[in-house]
Amino acid sequence: MSAKILILLIGVFLILVAILGSKKGSSGKSLLNSKLIIPFGVIGILMMIYGSYSSDLVNSNSQMEQISIGKKLNITGNIENVKVISPIDQDSVDCRILTMGVYPENHTKDIWVVIKPTDEKYYPQSDHTNTSYKREGEWQVVTRFGGDLGEGYDLIVYETDTTASEFFSKTIAQWKEVEDYPGLKLEDMPAGAKEVDRIKIYTRKNCRGVF
Repeated sequence: MSAKILILLIGVFLILVAILGSKKGSSGKSLLNSKLIIPFGVIGILMMIYGSYSSDLVNSNSQMEQISIGKKLNITGNIENVKVISPIDQDSVDCRILTMGVYPENHTKDIWVVIKPTDEKYYPQSDHTNTSYKREGEWQVVTRFGGDLGEGYDLIVYETDTTASEFFSKTIAQWKEVEDYPGLKLEDMPAGAKEVDRIKIYTRKNCRGVF
């Protein structure tokens, strides 16, 4: 449970205490001292407002994510391997982009994009479907950067088996739950993830603290 959800729950509790405490007992007096009822109620309301508007539940609906598309390769002929077509190698990109690529016919494995910034950690990327969306020979996934202006990133594409996909999905879910994204070390990467493509890109904006 994240700290923001906890704040929301405490706010609800304080409001309930204030409401119940304002009821009069058999003696005609309120169950809670009147000097505490109002502060409990006010603090509870403020905590609910903060917890609600800063929680992922509200932000996911109230904030439209702005996603850009980088330069794109022109691919002709038969596709033999999984490959990135946007962005292109040495491109400069915005803080949120749509990474796109192609895959050969009858390709059955999952496709994951993992970025490696200058801290040498690995950060698997996902949107609502976790794995990259695949259809008719093309794949795509939202990719997010949180570094400084001009910071370099390795954008790495992996083919994964079921076990590796589950590992990435669970890792992202755990990071989101505690709102902490420490990255993975090389030795943490699952054995079922096979690197199939890699490009170097740079941020053209200061993306520090955007997410």
